[in-house]
Amino acid sequence: MSVKIRLSRGGAKKRPFYSIVIADARSPRDGRFIERVGTYNPMVERDHPERLVLKTERLKHWLAVGAEPTDRVARFLGDADLIAKPAQRETPTKSTPGTKSTERAKARAAKAGEAAAE
Repeated sequence: MSVKIRLSRGGAKKRPFYSIVIADARSPRDGRFIERVGTYNPMVERDHPERLVLKTERLKHWLAVGAEPTDRVARFLGDADLIAKPAQRETPTKSTPGTKSTERAKARAAKAGEAAAE
């Protein structure tokens, strides 16, 4: 059984509130979980003490047992010095243009270069 430490969304529409839970990797995001080990409220200021609340003893236990944190939770745990802080990606890959659009841009640039040369 693969166990994950992940966020489970709660709250109202446009007002998110997340519980940090230990869950089986196959269970749905907001579905069944094994244990609730913290909360995350993105609606309050960054320095507010209730923005991120963690049960550090239980998290240490689950990490020792082999639970894998998701990317966002790993950043939270890295900030709390429970695990090594993961390296952040410099540029997201989603924002890079596709191959067809880069080919079209090169063709337009070549065409503009020829027109300028004449």
